[in-house]
Amino acid sequence: MRAVVCHELGPVENLRVEYLPTPEPAAGSVRIRVEASGASFVDALQVAGKYQFPSNPPYTPGGEAAGVIDAVGDGVEGFAIGDRVLASTFHGAWADTLIAKPHQLYRIPPSLDSARAATFLQVYGTAWFAFTRRTHINAGDTVLVTGAGGGVGLAAIDVARSFGARVIAVASSEEKRSLALQAGADAAIPTDADVKARARELTDGKGIDVVYDVTGGDVAEQSLRALRFDGRYVVIGFTAGIARVPLNLVLLNNRTLVGVEWGGWVQRNPDANRALIDEVIDAIAAGRLSPVAPFERPLSDAAAVCSELLERRAVGKIALMP
Repeated sequence: MRAVVCHELGPVENLRVEYLPTPEPAAGSVRIRVEASGASFVDALQVAGKYQFPSNPPYTPGGEAAGVIDAVGDGVEGFAIGDRVLASTFHGAWADTLIAKPHQLYRIPPSLDSARAATFLQVYGTAWFAFTRRTHINAGDTVLVTGAGGGVGLAAIDVARSFGARVIAVASSEEKRSLALQAGADAAIPTDADVKARARELTDGKGIDVVYDVTGGDVAEQSLRALRFDGRYVVIGFTAGIARVPLNLVLLNNRTLVGVEWGGWVQRNPDANRALIDEVIDAIAAGRLSPVAPFERPLSDAAAVCSELLERRAVGKIALMP
């Protein structure tokens, strides 16, 4: 089998594609012939040694893969050779073969090709968790999404639109803003613009109901100031750096700060998370959600992809193809 291997945390240039023995599934597990693997900002942070849950080299990165089961270990029920599945694992997905357990598997909706199936779970899981478990959005709400041209932001646009919200995207480049508009955003604001002023103009002075902040950094305070009285600010991540915001802006306008750490919640609530992902998959199967097609790259591009993600040059989602 071919797999990307990280032998040392730090420089992503050290990633290599290696030939390893093809594993056989042990009792209670299955083997998947991988057709596509998702590449995320979290994967890149892990390789760089900057993630809050450190990885132990040597290991194969990647937490999402889509493919077909080609071998089944003893005692496995509910899955068989030939089943088309999505595997959600912490590691191991950047390979042409993956061992997984049944509780890590989900059946792929017929409407999804392997590349989209391998790249939706983390970003849609985060958005669905944020908008249905940590806060709620209502039809007619206006949601401001920062980092809107990346995978996390694009998923948030799609999920917010599925609940009847209006979406204003904030993104750094024309290419990213165009992608956000194609995904369903109603308007797009450049990161270097006066985000508060533009958001107020686009809401006839009323302000934003919910901020979905993927990036943090300098745009965080402007996004917070764009909120209406009693609005909600949802903290997703810090790709542009940890935000520094004056908390008087929260107190004086009765605003709510909401932290979203889906990964930590998953570890504590595995059964509840499976129900959450089933909701997402049902919405995709019913046509209420439409994950965008990712950019497909060969497995050998893993190091370059990590660099693009860490440097915020990546646009949309990326699938590594074995």
